[in-house]
Amino acid sequence: MSQICVIVGAGHAAAQLAPSLRQEGWSGRIVVVGEEDTIPYHRPPLSKAMLAGEKTLEEIIIRPARVYEKDGIEFLLKTRVTSIDRGNHQLLLDNGSSLAYDKLVLATGSRVRRLDLPGVELPGIHYLRTYHDVEQIRTSIKPGGRAVIIGGGYIGLETAAVLLKLGMAVTVIEIQERLLARVATPVLSEFITRVHTEEGVRIICNTGVAGFAGNGLVERVMSTDGQVYAADLVIIGAGILPNIELAAAAGLAINNGIVVDEYCRTSDPDIAAAGDCTFHHNKFYDRWLRLESVQNAADQSRTAAATLCGKLIPYDTLPWFWSDQYDVKLQMAGLSQGHDEVITRGDSHRSRSFAAFYLRNGKVIAVDSVNRPPEFMLGKKLITEKISFDWNKLADENIPMKELLAGSLSTGRQSR
Repeated sequence: MSQICVIVGAGHAAAQLAPSLRQEGWSGRIVVVGEEDTIPYHRPPLSKAMLAGEKTLEEIIIRPARVYEKDGIEFLLKTRVTSIDRGNHQLLLDNGSSLAYDKLVLATGSRVRRLDLPGVELPGIHYLRTYHDVEQIRTSIKPGGRAVIIGGGYIGLETAAVLLKLGMAVTVIEIQERLLARVATPVLSEFITRVHTEEGVRIICNTGVAGFAGNGLVERVMSTDGQVYAADLVIIGAGILPNIELAAAAGLAINNGIVVDEYCRTSDPDIAAAGDCTFHHNKFYDRWLRLESVQNAADQSRTAAATLCGKLIPYDTLPWFWSDQYDVKLQMAGLSQGHDEVITRGDSHRSRSFAAFYLRNGKVIAVDSVNRPPEFMLGKKLITEKISFDWNKLADENIPMKELLAGSLSTGRQSR
């Protein structure tokens, strides 16, 4: 009888994993179970092009339905898995039915962190995670209106940039001492703060939110320092949480995510996991971590697909990320935590084009590139190949990037 592989979650990971299973030789059924009402779509445009009204849902679908149909991939949408019966290889669904599996992939992703504050249920207060969220937010956007963003992370800042473009006065309230404090260095935080301030966004750090008030609609945001901010629209971007409850209830190993090995296998040999929900070891930094990125979801899904088809190909991709805000294209490679030196190419204090290379023990471990794709590519190469370099040349903009790239190739060959 034909085997069945069930993928729980219909996001970026599933969009890559299901077709990859076919490419790797899986001949049985493939069923994707998703809680939303649509096949997988790109999430990064939600806080940018879709919020701005420049893209529709149809335009951000990752793969057309015909691609899945051609590969015989089935979708059970608007359906939630409530429990996993590992002993009998069965999934219980929220409609009371069950679904058998031979192999199971948990691509459950993550969800927004919700705040429990007075007035948080008032209309006009939104979270941004799905296309339905964006549709609701757009009903509250009005030129000349006042928007308050709770949280100075990437989603909050991308949203701030779009709302400002749409004619709203925007205030960002961040509880940490600086923007992007959890994910970026002070160099990048200072730059992003300057850009948003130059554009007209009001930035308030070191301040929490005490509650919300309004007569039928949100009208005011009260901060923990006693200030009150007028608001016609509030968007809460307080981070995300991995969806691990299903795995935990089934007895799988959990530690800041669903624990997987280098082949994306969980503690159950018949269950793999991929994406935001996984906790995995990274060889470049020799530590365990959980990544919230499209790149991680796609790359882990390729590995998981190969594993389920009997091909052990380890996941060993360097983490990288991106963000678009105003005229700024930010590309980041690697993880900068633990760096002991920063080398900057370009002026991060006055211009909107520079790259910051982060070193530890004389080797590049991460790069932040602003409107500089060549520096981003060089940084990735320096990290992955652990190349030693003349760092004085790296900071000297009189030396063309072509020469630096050629030098890294030569140095790389010598180091091996």
